[in-house]
Amino acid sequence: MRSFACWFSLLVTLQLGACTSLLFYPQRELVLTPDRVGLAYRDVWFKAADGTRLHGWFLPAGMNVVRGEACTVLFLHGNAENISTHIGNVAWLPGKGYNVFLFDYRGYGRSAGEPSLPGLHLDAEAALAAVFTMTEVNSDRIVVFGQSLGGDIAITALAGSVYRHRIRALVIEGAFSSYRGIVREKLAELWLTWPVQWPLSLTIDNQYKPLEAIDRISPVPVLFIHGLVDRVVSPHHAEALYAAAGEPRELWLVPGAGHIQALRHTDAQQRLLGYLAVHCNANGQ
Repeated sequence: MRSFACWFSLLVTLQLGACTSLLFYPQRELVLTPDRVGLAYRDVWFKAADGTRLHGWFLPAGMNVVRGEACTVLFLHGNAENISTHIGNVAWLPGKGYNVFLFDYRGYGRSAGEPSLPGLHLDAEAALAAVFTMTEVNSDRIVVFGQSLGGDIAITALAGSVYRHRIRALVIEGAFSSYRGIVREKLAELWLTWPVQWPLSLTIDNQYKPLEAIDRISPVPVLFIHGLVDRVVSPHHAEALYAAAGEPRELWLVPGAGHIQALRHTDAQQRLLGYLAVHCNANGQ
């Protein structure tokens, strides 16, 4: 019943024209802070180009890593809730010797404003600017990691960013290849919305096109990770993005993993650590 109500609400909202906003499901309340899961952290406040005040957490690397030597992972989370509910996806990295900077988009958590696709792209660029100026961060060792919607924002924001060629690698998990395409697929799943999937998908903001932007990331290495049993975003999206990307690129399809759940598997974590070690230490840095 709840699923039917959600999809009926979706249909009504689409008919009213407030379509792109359906991509965002922010939550203001933080359900925990990193210290609650045993992580050191500091609050980071910074501003987007339009003046919107944004909030994030910096998690320093553990394992007695010398200050300034660790690789830093800039994390862009998915479309729902906020950093306090997504922290589990990167909480294991500090213990493996990596700094993590995760932040909330406008309208999420403690960040001001209301979410929009143009706004989230400003937020991503502001986060890049912030991480490159942090005193704890080696600016020669920065990786961007985006999950689901965060993966798509990472692709299209980084493709036009002044920081693009300073990134050591881009890691994408569970992203979709097209905003309109994923909306059509979701509408097609229910008989009520199946007949209107095409006309309603055309009302989605089509300014940002991950499938076209991904080739502009090259020569920065790009890694696509996708669970083979992802019921939210089909693996064919990762395959399409991989096919459109320039070299160097890799595609990992993880058996038994659902939506943004691949890195819950220890073997996938170890494989990612190997990938990060290679790219963070490339060119003798």
